[in-house]
Order: sequence, then structure tokens, then C-alpha cells
Amino acid sequence: MFNSLSLSTAALAALLPLFVNAQIARVSPAYNYEFQFPLPIMPVKVPTTSYTNATTGVTIDFYEVTMQAITKNLFPDLGDANLVGYDGQVPGPTFRIPKGRETVVRFVNQFNRSASVHLHGSYTFDGWAEDIIQPQQYKDYYYPNSQTARTLWYHDHAVGITAINTYAGLAGMYILDDAAQDEALDLPRGDYDIPLLLHSRRYTASGDITDESSELISVYGDTFSVNGQILPHLVVEPRKYRFRVLNAAASRTFNITLQAAESQTNKKFHVIGSDAGLMSNPVETESLVTAMAERWEVVIDFSDVAGQNVTMFHADCFVDTAYIGSDKIMQFRVGTTVSSQVGNGPLPATLVSLDLPTDHVTIDQTFAFGRTNGQWTINGQTFSDAANRILRNVPRGTTEKWQLTGGNGWSHPVHIHLVDFKIVSRAKTNQNLTTGRNGVTPYEAAALKDVAVLGNNEVVTVLAKYAPWDGVYMFHCHNTIHEDHDMMAAFNVTALPDFGYPETTKFEDPMEARFRAVAYTGSSLDEVQQKLQFFSSLSAYYDVVGIEEALDNYHGDN
Repeated sequence: MFNSLSLSTAALAALLPLFVNAQIARVSPAYNYEFQFPLPIMPVKVPTTSYTNATTGVTIDFYEVTMQAITKNLFPDLGDANLVGYDGQVPGPTFRIPKGRETVVRFVNQFNRSASVHLHGSYTFDGWAEDIIQPQQYKDYYYPNSQTARTLWYHDHAVGITAINTYAGLAGMYILDDAAQDEALDLPRGDYDIPLLLHSRRYTASGDITDESSELISVYGDTFSVNGQILPHLVVEPRKYRFRVLNAAASRTFNITLQAAESQTNKKFHVIGSDAGLMSNPVETESLVTAMAERWEVVIDFSDVAGQNVTMFHADCFVDTAYIGSDKIMQFRVGTTVSSQVGNGPLPATLVSLDLPTDHVTIDQTFAFGRTNGQWTINGQTFSDAANRILRNVPRGTTEKWQLTGGNGWSHPVHIHLVDFKIVSRAKTNQNLTTGRNGVTPYEAAALKDVAVLGNNEVVTVLAKYAPWDGVYMFHCHNTIHEDHDMMAAFNVTALPDFGYPETTKFEDPMEARFRAVAYTGSSLDEVQQKLQFFSSLSAYYDVVGIEEALDNYHGDN
């Protein structure tokens, strides 16, 4: 359907060294405990109460999460690091929500900076950077969870300090599960479905994280952690596992490979899912480029390396600062016994039928991600320029093709709120340049996404249908340093005046007063139940299928 170039794994591997800078000495202290500590598995958050709408039958679960300062020892021979965690944990607890079961999550700010929460990948209007939760305030976020099953994540999005807050630990996994789908496809599940939240930081001589509050360019980090543990190991059985890989770093793009101890070649694995959930088909690869905020679901089959250790490596790419000795991420210790064959069969040739937007020739809008007068800009504009931050008005339900252009010696992972999009093409901004890729990677070609990675000197074209909701949403670079200074903008999915579809409530203004943060004085069961009934009464996210069909009919299936 799409006339896009596709890079083979070998071609991609050959291109990546073109992006690599010379390596420099590490800043952080030496870590003397490589692979000695086990991989932590974040606890699954449990709701405190629920409410079921008697008319619709939809249940809403209530959760309460406290954001608070904590100390955590990361270097056993040094002092503690000062962090900020959801529920006092870094990373935060994992949400595992059955698709279609709604949630209200109350985030309470009990630390000394402002915060804002974004459920990244959800088609809600949360995460507006100026929708702040001040210390000693809370805000209730309402999530419909009606999209296809997928790996989302929640993280801070506060204007001007997103990088500081996420660098300190405000990030966690939020997974929409479809148990019937996983069972029908016989994918690894249960104990064989494991989140891997990757981070990259720098540390002081005392073992604390570095203070990056004055950084204006990037924080690549020289010390890698997974699920909050530096260079951990995981004991696995010699069978298939599903790993949900999230890059939660501030500025570091990871280029992941696997290598067994007794092999000199990379071990192949399969990519089965992306930001938007399962892909059309599994894609075999020996390397995976994952930029900030991207999620990839991979299946690794350890059956051929029983009794061996397999190391996950990172190879430097793009223009990220490369540090000597910073090339390992974690280790898998493969046993010799398989305790369950559930989800251990051959991967299906076809996974799901993607709901692809209908392509058209015209480029509807070009957005240039660059640097102007010391500021990170989009089309020369900054988010601080409130009068000019809306860069595109898109009629609700229409499909648009956007061209995203990078360059000037930097890479930019571009995140567009609200929508899943198709990466149609990638090319060099100038064919005479020695850097820049000329195609879509095979795993991108089989996926829908909400982050598109612009390598230095690259132009990427994406196609999305701007539905089902109208309202004002953000798009920005997910290098959080760039985002804070000031590479963010907004687009307006405009209302259709004669649409005529009966909607009780529409979330159009992300700063609407009745949903703003308020002072926290505690939570009672009666008050929470009243709040759940209130959100349920809005019917704001009800009948998604009906709305999408009505939009298609309105536009003639554009």
C-alpha cells in the first residue's frame, strides 16, 4: 500500500557506524558489580475500589499514586542516589489493565517540584505541559483503555522540567492486555512476558545522579540500567520470552544486539510489537534501534543457548556521545529446564491486521526540527510563544501526511500525541551527506507508531488519521532536554460543526478548570466513588466504534 523504501538488517548495520562519534572517557564512577544483581520486576498496581455503570456495563477502577522523593543505593560501594519515584519506586509500579476496562488514576504530588503526568500512547488529552500538579496537590486522570492492546508508559510532562523529573525517576509501564488475543496467537505470556525499562544516566563520585538542571543540549549518560538496576542479570529458561522494551532515557538512543558467550556473532530475535501494539507480522533482526519513548515488543528464543549466558549490548549510533566501556545493558542466564510450554510454539506468520490510514500523494504539512537563536524549535517556533504554538489545524477524522525534517547535527525522536501513525518513508535531507538513512527499517514497516526517529540529517514522512477525538494536543521531540528548551508545539483537531453525532462530553481544552489539580487533603471511599460516578456520567470515551464509523461516513471514508 505504501511506496516506502525498506532497509535490510545487514544494510542497517552497515549504515549505523556512519553515525558514531569518537568515544570519550566515562564521567561516572566505575561500576564494579556487572551482572551481579538480579533484574527487578516492578510490582503490579492494584486498584483500591471500582464503579460499574449500570447502563453501559463499563467498569472504572480507581488507583492512587504518590509522587515522592526517595533515596536508593545504586553503587553498593558508594552513597545513595536522590531520586523521585511514583509510589516511592524507581521505576514506578506497572499497570496491567484489561483492554476496555477504564481507569481513574489519582496522582498526588508529595515532592518539591511541580509535575504533570502523561500516559504516553493513550488517546486521551492528558500530558499538556502546563497542566501542572503543584506540591501538595493531586489530579485525577481518566483513561478509557479502549485502544488495541499495547505497551504504554506514564511519565512526567511538566513544562520546562520534564527532563529533570524523568531523569530523577518519574516513569513507569502501563500495559493494555488482551488475554484472548495473546492466547489465540500463543504468544509468551504470564511469567514469560517481562517489561524492560531502559535508562541511561551519569553519576557523581558519591553515587548520586548528576544535576542536569543547567543542561541545554543533551544528557546521553554513560551508565545503563534496566528496571532501575545498573547492569542486572535475569535467569531465564531455554524457551521463548516476550520482552517489552521501553527507552526511558533523557537523550540516549539504544542500538540493541544480543550475543551468547560462546558465539562471535549476534543472536537473532523477532520484533512483534511497537508503540501501537502488535505488528502485522514478526520481523527477524539482529539489531534494534530504539530511541527515547519508543516501545518495542521482542521475542527472544533461548532454546539454542541452554546453559549459556547471553549479553544484551548497546552499539553507539546517531550523534550520541559515546563513552569508553559503555556497551553492555544486561545479561540473560539461560537454564537447562523448561517448566511450561505455554506460548512457546512457533510465532504466527501473521499477527494482526493493522488499521492503516489511507495514503495520498500530497504532503499536508512540513515540520522542521532545528535550533534557532539557542532554542530548540519546530518551524522556528517555541512552545513558550503561546500565541504561535498551534502549528496545524486538522479537521476531525481527516488523514494527513506530515513531513518531519531533522538535521543540524542532531537526532530527534518525534512524538505526536493522540494518534497512531504509519512511517511512510525515510531519506537523507541531502543525498551528498555521509550521514542519514535512506529507508524505513523492516520492523518499522510492519508497525504503527507514535514516535518517529529523525536521525541527524534525515527526513521522515508519517501518515495518520486524526481521530476519534477533537481538541488540542501536543507534539514534540522526546529528547527531554530539547522538549524543555523548547521543542514542543501543538495541533488542533478541529470540531466538525455539522457532525451531528450525539456526544455528552468532549475533552477539547486541556486546561479546562474542572479537571485541574487541587489541594490534597486525603482520599475517602465515599469521595472516590462520587468521582468515579462523575467520570462515568460524562460518557466522554463511549462508543468509539460508532464515532469512528460516523467520521468515516462524514468524510466519505477519506
